[in-house]
Amino acid sequence: MNELVATLTGFARTLRAAGVPADHERTQGMLSALDHLDPAVMTDVYWAGRLTLCAGPDDLPRYDRCFEAYFSGWRPTARRRTVVTVTRYTLAERDEAEAGEEGEADGTPATASRLELLRHRDVASLSSAERQEVNQLIALLRAGREQRRSRRYGPAHRGALDPRRTVRETIRRGGEPARLRFKTRKHKPRRVVMLVDVSGSMASYADSLLRFAHALIRTEPAATEVFSAGTRLTRVTAELRHRDPGVAMAAVSAAIPDWSGGTRLGDELREFLRGHYARGAVVVIASDGWERGSPELLGRQMERLSRLAHRVIWVNPHKGHPSYEPLTGGMRAALPYVNDLVAGHSLAAFEELAERLSHA
Repeated sequence: MNELVATLTGFARTLRAAGVPADHERTQGMLSALDHLDPAVMTDVYWAGRLTLCAGPDDLPRYDRCFEAYFSGWRPTARRRTVVTVTRYTLAERDEAEAGEEGEADGTPATASRLELLRHRDVASLSSAERQEVNQLIALLRAGREQRRSRRYGPAHRGALDPRRTVRETIRRGGEPARLRFKTRKHKPRRVVMLVDVSGSMASYADSLLRFAHALIRTEPAATEVFSAGTRLTRVTAELRHRDPGVAMAAVSAAIPDWSGGTRLGDELREFLRGHYARGAVVVIASDGWERGSPELLGRQMERLSRLAHRVIWVNPHKGHPSYEPLTGGMRAALPYVNDLVAGHSLAAFEELAERLSHA
């Protein structure tokens, strides 16, 4: 029973990362529903979750994609034709068939539990098949954004008086006194700018981090910018805007000329800050901090960045290991100007980062 609860709560976490409001109360509702059903039957699990974890019609496509990815490709049959057949079994054949069905059903929770363990595995240690599964779940991530007040105004029921709309309404009524019109500031998502280190020391993590960046762009295309950082700075936002992750990653691979090279983060941050990308944005730097250039230069640029950005988040894949300490020259130089130092080595770490960006 404990294994089943862990599996289903892990599935709920995956849904939340994909934008479905599968909170604690809804998860308890799914568990209560399964008390009256058979958790070993995938159809029961599917409908119990669909009816309790989803808040509206917009959640259903995301729920189906997550369910298929989390439970190893299982999907409900849209329409089943009812075919009545008469099959003659010997007693031994019937027992063998029933045993086979039970074994298949019992294997499903074990598969989901394995995927739950996979969420916390370091992506550098995954096999090619496991990495493919994790990549499918990264593609489902939805990172909401903190809303900030815009300079533009929009109509409202209360707020500041809108003289122009009030006068226009009066003129439209032929000069007769009209109802007062009000306005208030509009809101829009805060921009996120992500710099991904693609140097040799980050070779095991750069692909997964860029796939996470692709998920960010799919969530908020107009409020996300992505750069690769190695021996030079390369803007890869346009390449990552393709909806298909495979096509997007192929375009990124062709666009980045310095895969698995060195790292000169100080020089690249200086170049980055010559533009206007950082002002008011949440800047995410994904790097292990191995700096070939001057740590002092990196420290000065990080100080400038901290003054311009709304928040600076440093994602270090090694932060997920219990014994990690920020001892490299680059990390020591950057750390005083970082708001959050977080892990970036697993699917669970990416989900936590997506949640952090929602409340930056």
